[in-house]
Amino acid sequence: MDLAYTDDQIAFRDAVRAFLDEALPQRLADKVKGGKRLTKADYEEWHAILNARGWLGVTWPEEFGGPGWDAIERHIFEEETTRAGAPRIVPFGVNMLGPVLMKFGSRAQQDHYLPRILDGSDWWCQGYSEPGAGSDLASLKTTARRDGDSYVVNGQKTWTTLGQYADKIFCLVRTASEGKPQEGISFLLIDMDSPGVEVRPIVLIDGEAEVNEVWFDDVKVPAENLVGEENQGWTIAKYLLTHERTNIAGVGFAQAGLENLRRIARQERADGRPLIEAPFFAAKLAQVEIDLMAMATTNLRTVAAAAAGQAPGAESSMLKIKGTVIRQEINALTRQAVGPYAMPFVSEALDEGANVEAVGPDYAMPATQTYFNNRKLSIYGGSNEVQRQIISKAILEL
Repeated sequence: MDLAYTDDQIAFRDAVRAFLDEALPQRLADKVKGGKRLTKADYEEWHAILNARGWLGVTWPEEFGGPGWDAIERHIFEEETTRAGAPRIVPFGVNMLGPVLMKFGSRAQQDHYLPRILDGSDWWCQGYSEPGAGSDLASLKTTARRDGDSYVVNGQKTWTTLGQYADKIFCLVRTASEGKPQEGISFLLIDMDSPGVEVRPIVLIDGEAEVNEVWFDDVKVPAENLVGEENQGWTIAKYLLTHERTNIAGVGFAQAGLENLRRIARQERADGRPLIEAPFFAAKLAQVEIDLMAMATTNLRTVAAAAAGQAPGAESSMLKIKGTVIRQEINALTRQAVGPYAMPFVSEALDEGANVEAVGPDYAMPATQTYFNNRKLSIYGGSNEVQRQIISKAILEL
């Protein structure tokens, strides 16, 4: 394959850069690059800016209000937005539920929910994982019992990212217990304001309540909120997870993290000279850069195949493994570069406008927060151990 960009793709990159220079608020870029916490309002502000340009639903065809980009253009857009310090697009509605509804949803569901995802009327979260069903998702026990024109849902979801902000949740629920576990799962859309829904925040080691438990106690859900057919939710779940795992690779985030690491290593000193010149550290930095370049090339191969109409398969598992391992290594090297100032962690110093004095240079606290938070990368979206099993079966036929 030819990894060189065409003239049209280079022109597209220039257009994205020009848009970011003009439209990305400096306040948001400063918060992202400075490692400050983003609020719901921050995400909503950036979503609205992208939607006004027609660039929020980056994977969406024009038919549904997206830009109709191919896979290469989406890759370029991700690279440029992370380089500029733009907030990430919160994926649950735009990049997860949206494509699911386009493929499996009814016309009524598409007409109702897709515009509301784009204009910010609905904030979605993902109801997949449970205390006993994380990587082994087929073991989920949250039930949905049909009762006339409704389903009655009971159970618990956990690790629900940004669920404290959400007003809607898409859930995998068990609608049958006979046969294989995968054969009794359905995909249901639930209003978080329904009676019987309770959100309990989980405070993480970095001091932020980013994930949540969500409890369902006799929650009534209209039967029309079933996506696809009853007991066919496993097919939808696999479709969504394939796209999620490819996105988790996060080439753009890794590239931005590597550049931040270089910046810190130029400022920190070791034996009277910049840390970046210290042989032992420079060797580690070079190795992670080589790994990232190789992974980015693999990502481009996958992107090019997608542009040619091929659906990602086990390649998404490969990218998920390498992408998360590389990002964690960058995070670990960044903490190492910061040195002793990585130890005293004051979580409140990461909040915008907080009257809390940070310890050490301005990049020390964000380095620690990112290290703590990104330990999850190799677990969520299907743990890396599970991804290796998928690769061994799909490619090695073991």
